[in-house]
Amino acid sequence: FLVSIRRQLHRHPEVMYQESFTSQTIQSALTELDIQYTTGWAKNTHQDVYSGQGGYGIVAQIGTGESPCIILRADMDALPINERTNDINSFKSRTKGKMHACGHDGHTTMLLGAAAILKKMEHSLRGTVRLMFQPAEEGGAGAKRMIEEGVVTMEPKAELAFALHVWPSLPSGTIASRPGTIMAAAETFEVVITGKGGHAAMPHLTIDPIITAASTIMNLQPIISRNLSPLESGVISVTQVTAGDAFNVIPASAMVRGTIRALNTHMLIALRDKVEHVVNSTSTLYGCNSTIKYSPDYYPNVQNDELLYDQFSKKVGSIISNEGYVRDIEPTMGGEDFAFVAEAIPSTFFFLGQGSGGDEKHHVPPTDFGLHHPSFALDESVLTTGVEFHVNLALRSLKWLGMSGDEVSSEL
Repeated sequence: FLVSIRRQLHRHPEVMYQESFTSQTIQSALTELDIQYTTGWAKNTHQDVYSGQGGYGIVAQIGTGESPCIILRADMDALPINERTNDINSFKSRTKGKMHACGHDGHTTMLLGAAAILKKMEHSLRGTVRLMFQPAEEGGAGAKRMIEEGVVTMEPKAELAFALHVWPSLPSGTIASRPGTIMAAAETFEVVITGKGGHAAMPHLTIDPIITAASTIMNLQPIISRNLSPLESGVISVTQVTAGDAFNVIPASAMVRGTIRALNTHMLIALRDKVEHVVNSTSTLYGCNSTIKYSPDYYPNVQNDELLYDQFSKKVGSIISNEGYVRDIEPTMGGEDFAFVAEAIPSTFFFLGQGSGGDEKHHVPPTDFGLHHPSFALDESVLTTGVEFHVNLALRSLKWLGMSGDEVSSEL
């Protein structure tokens, strides 16, 4: 069941707000399991920025339909990447330019597997498990859309939330997390610099946007080294520069795109303000005009609730990890829209190791390529670990929420 579903999803990757096949696959599985669900979640409210109308999210519930209620979340969208993973021809992406390079097909499969087990145990559940199948994690803030639509506040109101992400830099079957910030706040920017085009042999008659763009890129670099304390972390990366169509023409405009990262939202906003100041002042210096656009929804940092982590989540993770403990991991500058859920209710986000899979002799691809790499491969052996983790988080958190103070102190 798990491998079959995962490979079916992997063959048909869909990017944010366009996950129709993925949604139908999930719905079919839930229907077969006799699990009630609602559709139409995560509608795209920024169609001027992102293609597709969205609404492919699914929310299912198992249990009493009453409090306490917890959320288990899985993301489901793919990435605009051409797949180059070896030895998976039978289930390689069939859509040119799209692939599951971040493991979301695995995340969705794990949650469906947990749903199957929890449904069989439904009579013994001490509350409600809400399954959140979320589109548009890869930049589209699908989690925020679902929160705005009521996934947390609908009755019964959710009290806790949990999610996990496969992690290629950790050995397969290990689990890592930390209290407090685990993933960065993230923002994107697009700068358009407008000058005056002309013949490349007569630069004095132009206002060169390429020179301005190059200077802007260089001027952005000291923001981190000279405005941020050495004890804090931040990133400003320029990742795309576009200008011109001919070798002998100075173009009229240039475009610069990039990303800003920080370990808290306050610092992210401060860095964003610095970027805007540098862009505007550099353009003015060279006689150009500039505009800067940001994403419709920047991602806050993912904040693991410290009390929940120390008293509950870390202990459950230790039960599931093949090492018998949860590795303490440094925060990563990667962004993740589960941050919006963690802002709404106490939550824990985990990393599930998958990096030691692969068997060249039996033509199984290595699983330690990084996330978003065109050769990324999921270690399918951790699918059962993810299922077991979700089930234990659900059962134990509902029990934990129903306990008195004295009972909690003697339990997990």
